[in-house]
Amino acid sequence: MTEVVLALDLPRADDALAFLDRIPAVTWVKVGSILMTREGPALIRSLVGRGLKVFLDLKWHDIPNTVAGAVASARDIGVQMATVHTLGGRAMLDAAVLAAGGELNLIGVTVLTSFDAASYGRAVGRPDVALPQEVERLGVLALDAGLRGVVCSAKEVSLLHRRLGPEPYLVVPGIRGKADPHEDQTRVASARDAAKNGATHLVVGRPVLQADDPAEALGALFKEVECIGS
Repeated sequence: MTEVVLALDLPRADDALAFLDRIPAVTWVKVGSILMTREGPALIRSLVGRGLKVFLDLKWHDIPNTVAGAVASARDIGVQMATVHTLGGRAMLDAAVLAAGGELNLIGVTVLTSFDAASYGRAVGRPDVALPQEVERLGVLALDAGLRGVVCSAKEVSLLHRRLGPEPYLVVPGIRGKADPHEDQTRVASARDAAKNGATHLVVGRPVLQADDPAEALGALFKEVECIGS
């Protein structure tokens, strides 16, 4: 069963906790760099104390020792899943996996969903890059290093599901309904399509956070992916 992860892209801890009081059905939450920078580990402890599974999405990309220390700190405060950037290279990924100690699920970020082929090519200095092949290359690197899975867009999830098999986590952001604006996301899909193509976790923020009835919006997402296995 595909899991739905609510992205707590809200300005403060009080806002996030009050919002969660309105949607008791949520089981997974994502904390990103803005909220984590403002509120710190105390928020993570509060969320874990509520029985929630916490996905810490800080996309660590640094020297191996620094990333290993960050992973160990996340593990110690009860984070269940966290991101490292695959472009950090094999030595960094190896150090992160060692620090996780089998207690924290590490997920490798491949290509951000805000990129299209042209903008990614400019960023890495390879004008002819093909995004699906780049995502596949980085996904294989992540799994070879022992990561639990990868982050990819819904456009590549079917490819990775075939290439990597059914066991790795395939975490897909950029989930949008037909009427939802794409905003800064370029490669998006519906929850049903992403789940059908192999996503194990769907990260959803604005379609729930900005809904008139957040509980109803979350419930609709649950129904959309119901009975669709990965």
